[in-house]
Amino acid sequence: MNYVFLADGFEEIEALTVVDILRRADLPCTTVSVAEDGSEYVRGSHNITVRADTDLDKITLDNVSSLILPGGMPGTANLMKTPALNDLLLKANAENIRLAAICAAPSILAELNLLDNINSTCYPTSEDKLKKAGAIISHAEVVTDGNITTSRGMGTAIAFALELVRLLIDEQTAKELESKIVYRQ
Repeated sequence: MNYVFLADGFEEIEALTVVDILRRADLPCTTVSVAEDGSEYVRGSHNITVRADTDLDKITLDNVSSLILPGGMPGTANLMKTPALNDLLLKANAENIRLAAICAAPSILAELNLLDNINSTCYPTSEDKLKKAGAIISHAEVVTDGNITTSRGMGTAIAFALELVRLLIDEQTAKELESKIVYRQ
């Protein structure tokens, strides 16, 4: 299972592009509400409301392939201030489960001290947070180092999602999907 965590203020394209691409690749993908009020409905940073598939208290690491964090503000801040999510991320990292974060969300991994000496990328205004945590900053669209995949922002969401397909399935499947969606053709 692949989980995409949604807190109020999440960046809609970063979240839903990943969900769409993973599901097109027949990868199980579940959206998870991290709404403070416990609601299954989560409002994005551009006032698009999404009904999440489940909520955080139902998530375990059994049969998990990846935990995915979209950026956006205040979505990233709302994810970061959720202790249960932080604990889940730390446990997943200890079990070498793929952690993927885009835009400002890599700063969550930095805050949890998971990016020390890790090649990473993020939204430009988040770079200082990553540097302070010891990350090796890249300006590539998507960077994978070990079990951690990071990406720059909304404009790199498709590349980010295709990288996850490549990592979770294989290169051929990612290339076929890239062609089907007419990505960079």
